[in-house]
Amino acid sequence: MAFKTIEFNIDSGFATLTLNRPDRLNSFTTEMHEEVRIAMKIVHEDASIRCLLITANGRGFCAGQDLSDRAVSTEGGVPDLGESIEKYYNPLIESIMGLPKPVICAVNGVAAGAGASIALACDIVLAARSASFIQVFCKIGLVPDSGGTWNLPRAVGLARAKGLALLGEKLPAEQAEDWGLIWRCVDDDDLQFEARRLAAHFATQPTRGLGMIKKLLQESATNTLPEQLELEKNTQRMLGQSHDYREGVAAFLEKRSPEFKGE
Repeated sequence: MAFKTIEFNIDSGFATLTLNRPDRLNSFTTEMHEEVRIAMKIVHEDASIRCLLITANGRGFCAGQDLSDRAVSTEGGVPDLGESIEKYYNPLIESIMGLPKPVICAVNGVAAGAGASIALACDIVLAARSASFIQVFCKIGLVPDSGGTWNLPRAVGLARAKGLALLGEKLPAEQAEDWGLIWRCVDDDDLQFEARRLAAHFATQPTRGLGMIKKLLQESATNTLPEQLELEKNTQRMLGQSHDYREGVAAFLEKRSPEFKGE
């Protein structure tokens, strides 16, 4: 289908979702949320898609919520921001983090507010050297949302998370890499090439196993050690019966490249 606020393409086993409101730094409106929801539904349901790449057009990745959008505007009275979060942002974060496939985020410019939270919800974040991350909520009397208060301290620790959230200072991409907030900072001209190279790699890997790695790592944050050990045991039992496990072992023993189906 034709989209107005995003671009969505499927090629070589992976999908690319590109935020496309560059004149507004790709800030979210209700229309963009609806289009992203449709694209995410396709990614979840199409088994031929084995990886998702999220990026953006223009000089910014995402400035979060478009404050001129009617859903959050203060002009008509007191807005219900909880409704907007419940209807749009929370389902988006759950869709990204719950996707049983790798999600790459290529941050091409500033990621602010919910834009930073969306990036942090992805599995592997690459950022252009000129990019930055800003927790701007404190500047308008709000709290980090879209999973920000969950993912941020787990990535950089409580002290740094508090500093970023309370001060709203810009965190350059290189420092974000040093702090462990993102996977890697790359030169601006290399960002899209590196992101697509990584997506193409994941499109050939054992997708089901990668999805379970993602799930187990996320659940480890709240599980006890005995619970996590039990989860590892049960997951390994299930994956040990898969085609991709048999293929991986056979390829190793035969000293050849495996041909995973992602099942």
